[in-house]
Amino acid sequence: MVTNMKKNKFAKRRMFVLFLVFVCLIGYMGYITFNYWNQILANKKIKKELEEKYNNLLSEKEILESDVVKLQDPNYAAKYAREKYLYTKNGELIIKIVDD
Repeated sequence: MVTNMKKNKFAKRRMFVLFLVFVCLIGYMGYITFNYWNQILANKKIKKELEEKYNNLLSEKEILESDVVKLQDPNYAAKYAREKYLYTKNGELIIKIVDD
């Protein structure tokens, strides 16, 4: 009977230790999963921001490429220089209108 009780205590202790090991493993796996999940969500957010920035840069590139094509036309380039930098042809007069 004494050996039976010792075996029973040993079995209970072994089950308790296995239960603790199992709980620790599940906890560790949960912790790892939670960290990966947070990292995945952060990467998705960064990816979305970078895609928006990329699309904006593509739009800006298209605008700049169209400006390059337009500026190759001498008439457009002259008109652009007169408007942007206030250049004039001989005999032209510049009148600035200030908006208040």
